[in-house]
Amino acid sequence: MSSSRTENLAAAHGGKAPMVAIAGGALLMLSGLLSWSYDDRILDDISVRFFPIGIQIYSMVLGLVAVGLGVLLMRRPAWMDPGKGLRILGMASVVFVLGTLLAIAKQAGGIVNANEGLYVALAGAVLAAAAGYLSPEVHIDVRKWPRLNSNVEILIIVVLMALLLFTLAYTLNIEDGAVFGVFLVAVIGIVGGLLGSGLGAYFGFIGGNNRRPLMLAAFLVAFLFPFTQNGSDENMSIATQILVFAATALGLNIVVGLAGLLDLGYIAFLGTGAYVAAMMSTSAFATIGWKPPFLVVMLIGACTAAVFGLIIGSPTLRVSGDYLAIVTLGFGEIFRLAMFNLDGNNGPDLTNGPNGIPAIPDLVFFGFDFGEVHSIAGIPLGRFSNYYFLLLALIAFVILVFTRLNDSRIGRGWVAIREDERAAEAMGVNTFGLKILAFAVGAFLAGLAGTIKAHVDTSVSPDQYIFLESAFLLAAVVLGGMGTVLGVLVGATILKLLPEKLREVNDYRLLMFGLLLVVMMRFRPEGLIASKRRQLEFHEDDEELNELLQAEHLQEAK
Repeated sequence: MSSSRTENLAAAHGGKAPMVAIAGGALLMLSGLLSWSYDDRILDDISVRFFPIGIQIYSMVLGLVAVGLGVLLMRRPAWMDPGKGLRILGMASVVFVLGTLLAIAKQAGGIVNANEGLYVALAGAVLAAAAGYLSPEVHIDVRKWPRLNSNVEILIIVVLMALLLFTLAYTLNIEDGAVFGVFLVAVIGIVGGLLGSGLGAYFGFIGGNNRRPLMLAAFLVAFLFPFTQNGSDENMSIATQILVFAATALGLNIVVGLAGLLDLGYIAFLGTGAYVAAMMSTSAFATIGWKPPFLVVMLIGACTAAVFGLIIGSPTLRVSGDYLAIVTLGFGEIFRLAMFNLDGNNGPDLTNGPNGIPAIPDLVFFGFDFGEVHSIAGIPLGRFSNYYFLLLALIAFVILVFTRLNDSRIGRGWVAIREDERAAEAMGVNTFGLKILAFAVGAFLAGLAGTIKAHVDTSVSPDQYIFLESAFLLAAVVLGGMGTVLGVLVGATILKLLPEKLREVNDYRLLMFGLLLVVMMRFRPEGLIASKRRQLEFHEDDEELNELLQAEHLQEAK
């Protein structure tokens, strides 16, 4: 719909928008009490009435948020834009209902199996979306943000983190791929609706006022997560792989997000750490006789990766942009082929060639065996839970390194190089040294993650470190938001979790990721959670964003 037509509609019927939103929300809530299908064998049985379950509950929550935004639209607070939130929520609700209809048609053999609840939900979703488009555009005044007591702000952070923990635990326990898909759409609608209405910027403001409690609450949520899984190794295996992927992506974020250097062979640094750990492990197939303690192995693996980072970073003095991408892509392929050939026939016997190094034993720290089940407060914590805690400590270290560097002169130098290398050089920035340092630090962090990954996977082989993995790492950084910690964590979680839960469409995952990136580049090129500075680069004429940035700077200066 064109902007002028939307403005005309809003001018003519804007006064009806709150009641339309409330009516749409009420219908969505009512649909949860009705039957959605004649077939009780599909989608966790949505044929029952007055006993909502699964998809019916999601619809009710969508309706509740739509009603809330409709009430706020009536009150018109100066620091919120409920209409924008309703547009996001309404469109997501329409997709949610149509997705459910497709799932019913596929699993039950036709849309004739859909029942009255689905059509009531569709009517409610359309009304919620219509209310959003009827709402007049609001210029948010960030100076009107309600100032709360510090304890109340911390309480809000705790409640949000508790909701996050519950959502994470619930998400991993969804087994049906179709239910997971529509649940994801519902979550996007609810979160997008609330954040789009202005609450996102306000929560960011509260988080900025309480950085340490926010970080503490975030790590507490991550720490408590294994206790919600009741010893499930399946879910914890997924969580562990996400942490390995996230730690590696954070290292790449230094190279790409801060320094602006395109690296398409980054997976080689993860592989370097993994192969060093495997070769020095007590596996019967390990090729090096020296078996130092694992902490020493971690240091050696990370330093070896850093040396490779220095080697691959050295051409950056003469090449950049597309040429640098080709150089790094070549490095990634050389690493994979080298691992194939270091089998004693074409070179020294280090990697066992294409067979790799299997049977890597579990770690043992000071008598603590990571392969055994341990119980805390009666809750069993299996093998993957043990590695999860170790990786959590690694993530904390990586975030500490990233934030310290980002806030230092080195970080500002990297950003200057990313913005305009020639201008940075003219201002006295040591561009070559800083670019080399970015490659070395990023490779060091990836090498650390690789040493743990080798023991989590119990084997290493060249097939694990192909170009596609580098592309996914880069996609996680771009999708989440270059230069931010939270954005990359979100991007890594999405790209690792979706293939695990949507196995029905696993054959099309490359197509889906490609479409996702195209949509992101079209509608949100700065990423899901972008830094304000980078967001401003893409939206220079956004006055609200300018005001928000100035308000945050003033708050930081106090």
